[in-house]
Amino acid sequence: MTVRPESGVTMPSTGMLDEARRRDEVDPLAEYAREFATDGAIHLNGNSLGPPRGSLAAELDRVVTGQWAPRQVQAWFQDGWLDLPRTVGDKLGSLLGAGPGQVLVAGETTSTTLFNVLTAACRLRPDRPVLLIEGESFPTDLYIADSVARLLDRELVVETRTGFDEYLRDNGTQVAVALAAPVDFRTGERRELRPITALCHAVGALSVWDLSHATGVLPVDLDANAVDLAVGCGYKYLGGGPGAPAFTYVPTRLQSTVDFPLSGWHGHAKPFAMAQTFIPADDINQARTGTPPLLSLVGLNHALAPLIEVGIHELHRRSKDLSGFFLECLADRRPELLHQLASPEVADRRGGHLALRVPQVNKVESALADNGVLVDARPPDLIRFAFAPLYVTHEQVAQAVDVLCRAVEGL
Repeated sequence: MTVRPESGVTMPSTGMLDEARRRDEVDPLAEYAREFATDGAIHLNGNSLGPPRGSLAAELDRVVTGQWAPRQVQAWFQDGWLDLPRTVGDKLGSLLGAGPGQVLVAGETTSTTLFNVLTAACRLRPDRPVLLIEGESFPTDLYIADSVARLLDRELVVETRTGFDEYLRDNGTQVAVALAAPVDFRTGERRELRPITALCHAVGALSVWDLSHATGVLPVDLDANAVDLAVGCGYKYLGGGPGAPAFTYVPTRLQSTVDFPLSGWHGHAKPFAMAQTFIPADDINQARTGTPPLLSLVGLNHALAPLIEVGIHELHRRSKDLSGFFLECLADRRPELLHQLASPEVADRRGGHLALRVPQVNKVESALADNGVLVDARPPDLIRFAFAPLYVTHEQVAQAVDVLCRAVEGL
């Protein structure tokens, strides 16, 4: 797990490298990095796509050759394939603070899942004209919210982070649904779920949360925070693989009243009755649509095993340790770059990634990649460093900071 530098690039100072190794030695979570297939690169872009576990190929082969090939369609019933959307959903629930039977991985994309949930949320408040969203939201959220508002003849109100709260307080009785995220996808700034959800409830609105940049790295405690509806993707910190299916959270208290627009046959109360009229299942199964993508579900299920073994609070603790050490290394190596920090300095006020503002950000990203450090840039000048807790080590962080500083100096 060492960076592969080009000629002329040196490694970090002995002091910081020794400290990095000491911290990895005393933290049992550092051992998990051996399980991941990283090809020697340093993956600090897990908020976009994490690497697979080394045993994934064997797991997929087990399903393909041991189940699919010999049993064909009967494997849906004999090998538990049909139950995987709920099986994986309940596993995710343990990371999300959601009890059994409230999380489902229907097999859809994050965009489709958000459309389904946002439309259903608006249907629960038919007499309210406003759909509220933060302007800093991930672009897909803005696009989907605009589409839903036009489809249902609602008014889309886009507010700044501060304006979002003020609008809810001043105009909340007009709001049907408020859509927000616990982590700003650009800066990593954290938004607490409890106050916003409580404010929504105080004015009679529904809260919908996009957990894509929080799941697997940040406690969100959906049940305890009385969240109404939530979605999230499976390919970021969860490491479920490219395009891994998204999940839906519907608390038990809403399952008898929620009305999803995508009413596929798997969401029917009796799917194999092949009835002409749709009657939704009376539980989380109503969020199912068509036949789920089995191999994608297998990949996500496989990725979840070590995360669940460790638990969300230890995952969060490790991620904070790694991001804090990144800032320590930066202060030691090139302290002036700390002034370019776009993320909150206080660890508890951010999610799993840090963002710096640097000139020629695309060139910096390329220089890092050329030296085996994978990050991602966001226009116009942000470069993001994600600290996935199970495959990033303190030693890698020290190496990455050194490569970053040299890349910036080279420009």
